[in-house]
This record gives sequence, structure tokens and C-alpha cells, in this order.
Amino acid sequence: MRFTSETSFDDVREQLFVLDDIPGALWTPEDASGPRPLIVMGHGGGQHKKAPDVLNTARRLVTECGFAVVAVDVPGHGDRPVDEKYDRIATENQARVEAGEDMAPLIAAFQALVARQTVPEWRAVLDAVQQLDHVGAGPVGYWGVSLGCGLGVPFVAAEPRVRAAVLGLGGVLGKAADAARITVPVEFLAQWDDERVPREQSLALFDALGSVDKTLHANPGRHGHIPGFELDSTLRFFSRHLA
Repeated sequence: MRFTSETSFDDVREQLFVLDDIPGALWTPEDASGPRPLIVMGHGGGQHKKAPDVLNTARRLVTECGFAVVAVDVPGHGDRPVDEKYDRIATENQARVEAGEDMAPLIAAFQALVARQTVPEWRAVLDAVQQLDHVGAGPVGYWGVSLGCGLGVPFVAAEPRVRAAVLGLGGVLGKAADAARITVPVEFLAQWDDERVPREQSLALFDALGSVDKTLHANPGRHGHIPGFELDSTLRFFSRHLA
């Protein structure tokens, strides 16, 4: 892990890093020392590690809970180079949707393909970050919606260090088997008028989760229009299960 910059603002220390060509950001309390809970965050499609929703959530987790938070750029996003294979598939999928094809199966297949790369990458990032003295090997949580859910479900299913997860804005297609392997507490966010993820697919993903402790938070609105109060719920959820 190579750190490329470090800044502090409002008692939050931000360190940008590169690990095996994976660019990421780590946020911790400015005076952090010793083990603390760590949240791995997955950004949405077309976004990056410092997208506004990621940054806002990370800062509140640091300042109000004393947690560490890490996020990395998904292949083809943020500071990563364009991936010709993924870019070609995305372009082809867009053309197929414009021709009238159902979007949901195309998104599911694409996310499953990308997850085969991101799951081992995120596990390597988790290994590296937990070796830092100001993070340590404390309990781990995961937060990710939309693309962050599509990639997060297989990550949480594969990573035994994750003890709680906030997921949402994702459908069951291609994820049922991984969802069934998730047994940690889950808070699941669904937008009732989601134009990208059919309501029945979202509810089916919630049903497929193997967790006994799982809660569905359904709100009116379109994809991505998550009410602000859900962030308050996220902080309470992680504090309850990780602190």
C-alpha cells in the first residue's frame, strides 16, 4: 500500500492510496490510534470512491462513531483507466436497452462479471488497511447500494470478517446464491418507484438473504433518491452491531 496524499478537515484524516494499481481513500479520526470498526464502502455506477454520498457517509461514520472507512474505485471508474472489455459491454447493453430489451438481466450479468475482479481486490484492500496501526483488526461492516449492492452481495458472502451490512437498490437476478450465504445482520434499502430495479426483484433479493436479523427500509421515490434520514439509521445500525 502506497499513500499518495494526506489531508485533515473537521477532525477527519483522509489518506489517498494505491494498492496494486487500485486507487482508494481511507478516512479515520484525526487522532486515531489502536483498533476500531472499519466500514468498507462500495460506490454506485458511474461514480467513484469520493462520490458525494460516499464522502458524506464516511465523514459521519468517522466523526459520530469513531470508525474508519475505506472506499476504492471500481474498475473503469474514478482514477482507474478505462477497461476496454467492460466499456464495450456497457455500450452494447445501453444499445440493447434502447432497442427495448429488459435492463435488469443485463445489469445483473454485468455486475456478476465485474464482481469476479472486485471481490478479491476488496479483500486485499481489507487485508492491507487492517494492518495499519490507526485502523487495526477491529470488526468490519459493509455499505453499498446500486452497483455497490451488486458487487457487495458477493463480497459480504465471501468475506467472513464482515459482521454487518447495509445494502440496497439492487435486484435478485444473479445474486440469489450469494445472498443465501449472507447470515450477518443486514439493513436493506429499497426505493418503491425505482425505475432501474423492478420492485419485485428488490424484494426478492431481500427475501433471498440468509440473515435472520434483516430489516427492509422501503421509501417512495426513484432510484438513488434515498431519504436523508436513512443515513441516521445507517449510523445507528453499524453502532449497534460493530461498536
